[in-house]
Amino acid sequence: MASPDTEQIINDLRAEVLSHISMDREMTDDEVKDIIDRTVITNGKKYSLSLNLKQTIARDLFYSIRRLDILQALTDDPKVTEIMINGYENIFIERAGKLSRWDKKFESKTKLDDVIQQIVAKCNRTVNESSPIVDARLENGSRVNIVLDPIALNGPIVTIRRFPERPYLMKDLMNFGAIDEGTAEFLHKLVIAGYNIFISGGTGSGKTTFLNALSDFIPKDERIITIEDSAELQIVGVENLVRLETRNANVEGCAEITIRDLIRSSLRMRPDRIIVGEVRGAEAIDMVQALNTGHLGFRSCLHYPHRRNCCYSASLWLLLFLSSAGFLYHRLAEVQSAQCS
Repeated sequence: MASPDTEQIINDLRAEVLSHISMDREMTDDEVKDIIDRTVITNGKKYSLSLNLKQTIARDLFYSIRRLDILQALTDDPKVTEIMINGYENIFIERAGKLSRWDKKFESKTKLDDVIQQIVAKCNRTVNESSPIVDARLENGSRVNIVLDPIALNGPIVTIRRFPERPYLMKDLMNFGAIDEGTAEFLHKLVIAGYNIFISGGTGSGKTTFLNALSDFIPKDERIITIEDSAELQIVGVENLVRLETRNANVEGCAEITIRDLIRSSLRMRPDRIIVGEVRGAEAIDMVQALNTGHLGFRSCLHYPHRRNCCYSASLWLLLFLSSAGFLYHRLAEVQSAQCS
């Protein structure tokens, strides 16, 4: 962790660098790096900076101005799979499966707020006091969940889940011992035959990882449409691929685009396969309606720890839809009773 003196030097040099960055046009990363390098070299003798310290300060300055500040080192580390920020002073990481507290922190809540706005702006999302919860993603595909105060009582909460650069294939899962060869071959036949497949599991159980591996079995000459809240799937080797992502409503007047909207739209895109990243609610209705009209090859994850919970919850959403139309209202109590037993 940088010493207080070094932090003050970085703050002073950052102010000088920002004064030289043009506000009239968008400057490239290389142009910003040149300004940073000149500023650090010019002030090197003033602050008695060693060569190593100059390089460290130049890197930190670039990260703070054009990247994710102190988080950039974590997002670049392939061993870090989860980053948890509980307010600007508390950062926890999961590295190689072990949870630990990181020894760095943001210099202020304002700096953390700036990083949050930078993240959501790059994927056309909005987060503020009136809309304090948002899902987003980083340029490397990492998933980001953000909850702002006053919903989050201990300051802005940011959770970043980093995915592997190369998606795991089924052979990787077999090497890990997660699945045996016979089961993998059986699933391969189901995918080729166009069966509808749903994957259920709790948080962090590997639903998306398994869905990626399963999708590798899809013939490469088919048209695939993926639908997600925040793009996470890594479908490789498919040329005819359409990727759709939901959108939150914002104060500028942009209407909300939900999973349900995207499923209905995807049915008009001549899909061979539709992959829905995760089903959590009423979109189950549109999926079942699509299946009833002959659309095969659905893939999806359902956020329930057991297949029985998954089926009961899907049934509950369907019955809620039917009850709103005046049908089968009495069946709701039976489904809820069966789920509790």
